[in-house]
Amino acid sequence: MIAGKIKKWGNSFGVLIPKHELERMNLGENQEVIIELTKKDNSLKELFGWGKKNKISQEEFLKTRKMLEKDI
Repeated sequence: MIAGKIKKWGNSFGVLIPKHELERMNLGENQEVIIELTKKDNSLKELFGWGKKNKISQEEFLKTRKMLEKDI
């Protein structure tokens, strides 16, 4: 799996792929590829919510914190 960033170019969007990944796969400019997109999860946004309306309760926070600390 390769992680990239979506950037706006004019009225379009493109995916930036790190140079070392292109070199590793022997890929170059104008070469056609097939890309499967998967949205990257952002655990911090999930943990703290997307604003005042989506904040989690103290109980949910402590439960999630305990779960995350157990994985470390």
